[in-house]
Order: sequence, then structure tokens, then C-alpha cells
Amino acid sequence: MEHNEMQPGGFSLQVRGKPILFSYWFLLGTLVLAGWLHLGGPLVATLFAYFALNKFHLQVRVGKVLALIFFLVVLSALGYGLGFLINRMARDLPEIAETAIPSVLEYAKKHDVTLPFSDYETLKDAAMGAVRNQVQYLGAVAKFARGATSEFLLIVIGVVIATGLFFNPTFEGRRKTAPLKNNLYSLCTEAIAERFRIFYDSFATVMGAQIVISVINTALTAVFVLSVHLPYSMMVIGTTFVCGMIPIIGNLMSNTIIFGIGFIVSPTMALVCLIFLVVVHKLEYFLNSKIVGDRIQNPFWLTLLGLILGERLMGVPGMILAPVVLNYIKVEASRIEVRNEDVPVDPQTNKV
Repeated sequence: MEHNEMQPGGFSLQVRGKPILFSYWFLLGTLVLAGWLHLGGPLVATLFAYFALNKFHLQVRVGKVLALIFFLVVLSALGYGLGFLINRMARDLPEIAETAIPSVLEYAKKHDVTLPFSDYETLKDAAMGAVRNQVQYLGAVAKFARGATSEFLLIVIGVVIATGLFFNPTFEGRRKTAPLKNNLYSLCTEAIAERFRIFYDSFATVMGAQIVISVINTALTAVFVLSVHLPYSMMVIGTTFVCGMIPIIGNLMSNTIIFGIGFIVSPTMALVCLIFLVVVHKLEYFLNSKIVGDRIQNPFWLTLLGLILGERLMGVPGMILAPVVLNYIKVEASRIEVRNEDVPVDPQTNKV
């Protein structure tokens, strides 16, 4: 890219790809600031809101105003549902742990199964610690449902930003009437808009696939827990869907809860739950390869590494954004051609 033409009222400046380079640094700075200032939640809320608004507008085929109304209704329902789910988990999970742990120890003692825990209190402390962590994780996801806190206000601002982008995604409204068509501001904002467009496309690709998998997994879990009359069924179904938004680790959290509830009923029910989870887990391998793999095509170990780093940097929002960032990097890097100077290039086609 080169602009060195003198225009009325301005001065010429030779620019070779600098707006594009600036846009990459701008996006990187945005993500770093979001992590440093603990704004991962509002960032994810903005992306989710824009994603939902576009889905209502383009796939449900309604006008933008009607799409916004649908979105606000669904958002209110989800907020209430998540708040209800967090309260149920805070009440039910300690009760599940208190009941399931003695059943596990009794079964192990009766069948001479060696556990890595020497006594009940050690196992109880470890299990209750895991329960508290799961409640905290889900509490971070649904923090907005707990009241008018600063996090709630920031998420509201994120939703407002998403709404503004939905109705008017441009930086400039009068580019065509500007005296300098290729001014530095316009070129930089165009490049920044392109970076965020690709980043949002990565988010839509990853989360669209993740939502499909979570819905399928939740539907299968609902059929299972209702058919076998598993206790705490509504809490299990809700937890399965919410945890399904977090790749890999979310399934481990929900599976642990289901297995523990199975032991409350009986060791046989726990075995039935374990068989169900293994079958669903194998099905998810197929779903991930067909739904996520075909869209993202990142290896398992890379996704897991991204989840660990994302959790360290931003908590739960970082785990949600980690596969998005990995896919974005892959898409952007795939658009950049690297030429080998030792390989001749055809001057007419500009190709190797």
C-alpha cells in the first residue's frame, strides 16, 4: 500500500502498509488491556451480544429493531435462568458432596478399592474445594445475574456497544465527503475494522460450533437424567449447558457432578452414569471433529494450552476467548503470503 499523492489542504506522506501494521498492534493492545484491566467479561458480553443480534437479524430474518427486542427478551430470560442456576448450585453441590463422598468410600472399602485418600476428611476437603471452584467458575460467568455491581454495569455497557455496532458498524459517516480521501485516520480505521471483523468471524465460528455441541450434549443429558429419574435433574441440565460453553474443561466439570449424583442413588446408578458419560464423550469426539474440527482444525493439545493460558490471564472469559484467538491467529496468518527468494516468481501472474 503506497500513498504519496499531494492533495488539497494536506501534505503527502508515504505509507507502506503502516495502517495495517497499526491495526494488528491495536487489536493486540485491546486484548492485553482487556486482560490487564479485568475487562474480559465485558468483552465476551459484547461479542456474544453482537453475535446474537446478527443471528436474529440474518437467520430469523427480522428487522434490526425487532432483532434487538428479541435479543433483550432472551437476555432477560438467560439472566434470570443463570441466577437461578447459580443459587441452586450453591445450595445443591455441597449437599451432593456430603452425600456422595461417604458412598464412594463405603463402596471402595467393600470392594477393596485403593483410593489416593487415607480418610474421609481428606477426600471431603478435596471434593468440597472442587465444588467451591465450580461454583466460582459459574458465578464468574453469571455474575451479572447477582445484582447491580460494577461488573453488571460494564456488561451492560458492552451490550450497548454491541447494539451500536449492530446498527452502525462504521467508524466514519462522512468518508465520501472528506477533503482527503486517503487520510491517515480513514486508512487506519479501515484496517482496524478489518481486524475486528476477522476476529468477530473467528468468534462466531468457534462459539457457533460450541453452542451446537452444548445443545446436543444438553439434550442427550436431559433425556438420560429424566429417564432414570436422577436427583437434581434440573440443576444437572442447566449446568451441562453452561459448562458446555467452555471447551474440554466444562465437560469435565459437568461429568463430575453427574457421576457424583449417581453415587448418591447407588453404585449401580453411578456405573450407568459412567457408561452414559463415556458414550457421550465418544460422541463428542465425533461432533468436535465434524463441527468444530471442520471449522477450526486446531489440534487438541493447542486448544488445551490456550485454555490454560486464557484462564490464567482472564479467568473464565479467557477460556472462552482462547479458541477464538487461536483461530484468529490462524486465519490472519493464512492470509499473509511468504515468498521464498530462491523460488522464481512469474512476473505476469505474480505467483511462484
